Order: sequence, then structure tokens, then C-alpha cells
Amino acid sequence: MLETSTVALPEFAAGAVNLASARLGAVGISSTDEFFAPLSRMLNDDPAAFDPDLYDDNGKYMDGWESRRKRVPGHDHAIIRLAMPGRIFGFDVDTRFFTGNYPPHCSIEAAFVENGDPTDATVWTELVVKSPLGPSAQHFFANADSSKVWTHLRLHIYPDGGIARLRVYGAAHFDWSKVGATEEIDLAYIFHGAKALAWSDAHYGRPDKILSPGRGTNMGDGWETKRRRGPGHDWAIIRLGHAGVINRVLIDTHFYKGNYPDTCELLGAYLPEAGDTFSEAEIAASEQWQPILTRQKMQMDAEHLYEGDQAQKIGPVTHVRIGVHPDGGVMRLRLFGTKA
Repeated sequence: MLETSTVALPEFAAGAVNLASARLGAVGISSTDEFFAPLSRMLNDDPAAFDPDLYDDNGKYMDGWESRRKRVPGHDHAIIRLAMPGRIFGFDVDTRFFTGNYPPHCSIEAAFVENGDPTDATVWTELVVKSPLGPSAQHFFANADSSKVWTHLRLHIYPDGGIARLRVYGAAHFDWSKVGATEEIDLAYIFHGAKALAWSDAHYGRPDKILSPGRGTNMGDGWETKRRRGPGHDWAIIRLGHAGVINRVLIDTHFYKGNYPDTCELLGAYLPEAGDTFSEAEIAASEQWQPILTRQKMQMDAEHLYEGDQAQKIGPVTHVRIGVHPDGGVMRLRLFGTKA
């Protein structure tokens, strides 16, 4: 399989989560046509790939959503339920490997549906006006108003064709006002707004995965670094969903057996004014953050819970730095505490 190369992401992607991630639960609800390739492929998290020798019953196998050639008036569109309600900073409409079958134009609408999915009565708001697309390329569109919360998108393609991937960069919306002052909650849950901002290595999986729901489905569903052959250790900086006091720490090495870290540690800091990107100096300074969890021996394929005196109380924090020594894989990180 031939995999696409990466490109530099725009500023709106910094500190953002992909709200259209199938791994996180985004779903293609409906489309006017998916003859050549199903809508679900467009939401896959892996980069689009291409196999020149792969065909299926309807023709060339394409890694994305592709409608048939339209022989009647009109155009095709699809409705997507986002993985979580969220504010949208911008979009990536990716036509990679669609060279003679990409749509010449697209537009995107959004809706907020409190319960269930859109109906004929749903009001849609246009976020991306009808805009040109090109062959085998990523097309970035910033959202001018990122203050509103949306649950669904309607992607229009004019008149037909294929989209390899749709990425929706934004922030999860969670109503923290409904969380009581003494209620314990996972401050590091991606659905609560947590996000990985910086890391030393993500060769086998980005650290955002450790903030995901559940315990993980396989070894590819966590954060794993390559084998470290020199000095030092691997780390990731996480922005919590809300400033809070951490009471309990859970580090899960589920599925990691010959590649789990030898030890782990957790540091914290209260940085309410910090931005979505960290400079080299700020990253270096994070090594001196206050210890919440001193280096602890890890075991393979196990949940490690630290509470009571094991988790040091350092007051409210907005960011944590998880360190794995010297390298390896972590499936999930849970930071249970109260909001500050």
C-alpha cells in the first residue's frame, strides 16, 4: 500500500482534536450516493492509502467516500455526526489519490441537535462557502466563528466524486458548570476537553490516544514510542479539560507486554494563560514541574492505580507531563479529581 506524505498543518489545528474521528465515535449517517466507496472510510483516522492493483465489485477500490458519476441535475452530499459536540476551528478536505474523480467544489454546513440526529426541520448554518478543490491534495478551510457548538455536519460535493478524508479541527464542548465542586471527574478525558499539546516521540501512536474512551482495543490504540537507543526518556504534555486538583492517577499498559515502560512519572503545573503550542524553553521548563507521581515501576498489560499518599497533592493544575522511562507504550491515562 502506498501511504500519503504529511504536510504542515495550519495554525487552527494546533491544540485541536479531530471531531470527525471515527476512532472517537464520529459516524457517517447518510449520503446521497456511495456507489464506489462508503462514507465511513472518509472518517478513518489513518492517512488515506492507495493500492494500484486493488479492485472490488464496483470498480477501483478507493480509500475514502466516492459517489458515482452523476447523470442527472443536482449534487451529492453526506451527513456526519461528530464524535462529540464541539467548537470548530477549521477543516481539512483531503482528496489524496482522487486524481480524475475528485469533486471540483465543496461546501460545509453545520447544525446543533441536542438529541438524536438531524431531521427535515433541522436548521443548517454554512461554515464553508462553495469552494474549489483540486486533485490529490489537502484543502484547509478556517472557520471564521469558532464560538458556537455543533454536533453534525453536512458536506456537499459538486456535482459528484470522491473525498479521501474529512478532518474537523476543534475543541470538545463539555458543560463544566454542571459538575459539582466536590464531584470527582476525569480531568484528562478527551470528551471533557483534554488534549495532548507536545511530546518527544509518537512513532507508533499519538499521545491523544491515552485520553480516549474505554481501555483500548489493541496495541495500536495507545501512545507508543520507538525504542530509545540514547540517553533520556520519552514524555507528553497534556492540557486538562479544566483546572483541577488531582486525587487519583490511573496509568494503563493494556496490551503492552514486551514494550511497556520500565517506570512512569507524572508532573503538574498551573498555567491558565498557556497557549496551544509550547516553545522549546517551555518544554524544558516542564521538566521542573511539581511531582504528582514520582517514578513508579510498571507492569505489562495492567492498570496501575495510585491514590492516597501515592498521589501527591500539589493544588490546582491545568497541565500535566507524563514521563515514560526510557520509552514504551501507555494505553490510557486517567486523572480523577475535582475542578478548581
